[in-house]
Amino acid sequence: MAEFWLISAPGEKTCQQTWERMNNATAKQQSLSINHKFNIPDLKVGTLDTLVGLSDDLGKLDAFVEVVARKVANYLGDVLEDQRDKLAENLLANGVDLTTYLTRFQWDVAKYPIKQPLRSIAEIISKQVSQIDSDLKAKSAAYNSLKGNLHSLERKSTGSLITRNVADLVRKEDFVLQSEYLTTLLVVVQKAMFPDWRSKYETLTDMVVPRSTNLIYEDNEYGLFTVTMFRKVVDEYKHHARENRFIVRDFAYNEEELTADKNEIIKLVSDKKKSFGPLVRWLKVNFSEAFTAWIHVHALRVFVESVLRYGLPVNFQAMLLQPYKKTHRKLRDQLKQLYSHLESSAFKADTDMMEDIPGLALSNQDYYPYVYYQINVDFLGDKH
Repeated sequence: MAEFWLISAPGEKTCQQTWERMNNATAKQQSLSINHKFNIPDLKVGTLDTLVGLSDDLGKLDAFVEVVARKVANYLGDVLEDQRDKLAENLLANGVDLTTYLTRFQWDVAKYPIKQPLRSIAEIISKQVSQIDSDLKAKSAAYNSLKGNLHSLERKSTGSLITRNVADLVRKEDFVLQSEYLTTLLVVVQKAMFPDWRSKYETLTDMVVPRSTNLIYEDNEYGLFTVTMFRKVVDEYKHHARENRFIVRDFAYNEEELTADKNEIIKLVSDKKKSFGPLVRWLKVNFSEAFTAWIHVHALRVFVESVLRYGLPVNFQAMLLQPYKKTHRKLRDQLKQLYSHLESSAFKADTDMMEDIPGLALSNQDYYPYVYYQINVDFLGDKH
């Protein structure tokens, strides 16, 4: 039940009567939905022209803010990695779960002063969320780069002996070092060809040190052997090894380089750990900021649309409905019965006419006689 319907209807003798009539018809008598009053403060109306222009702009702002909130939530899930099952407990709005925040919505006067013109409030939200979006791009790029570099190094330490980094598999004593004439090669041999290797490695070229091969590592498919020879025959030896399906790895033992590689992994692991906590905190805080801004945009949309629909003075009741499963159609029918009187006869005639023309009625399929917006607070595993 992550879907909510945010609606408004004009005040009858009092707004309380509007609320009671809707709540009786949908919750108390029919058990179609759980309902809550949605409190919108007395905002500055401005001119009709301003409201008409703002209505369209708020629709775009609504979509933008939702996209940013979902991007932050998705990225938080990515950052949590194997702790992704904890995503729900980290996606809070002002310290409470999303449903609680929405059903107990209170306008944040400190962030969005109600004495400001409506367009100014919309611009405050737009700038705030644009900044979150910009910061998210920068922070995610930095963290992804760090994670990517670490993953790349870790990947080199796993996988087939043909491609993996073998630095962590060898020891200094496996090699002949600091010799002007001799050098040690690393050769990858298929397990089935171990006998073949041992019978041939000394005779692939001249000047190979007898009994110089050692198996220093093996996995399920391959073994890693050393072999020592004179430097002058290395190229010839590689050629003959390839002919016999023995793979000579391009590797030179250098203690300083090996230490540097190990230190690089240690540093990246450390940097990732240091970055993780602050990044998660930033994502949690800014998800809350984006989500609460999104609900304020809905409040603005309901206010503007209600004034445009129902006229002045401002007199409407905003209500939040949470439909039970499989009650959507019945709930929609019930609301239609309640508010059919709000539908102008001109609109009804136009709709009836358009229904006879295939395709044309589609543009009006989301029009209802009452103000209506859908809010989906499911942000888990979302990939918008």
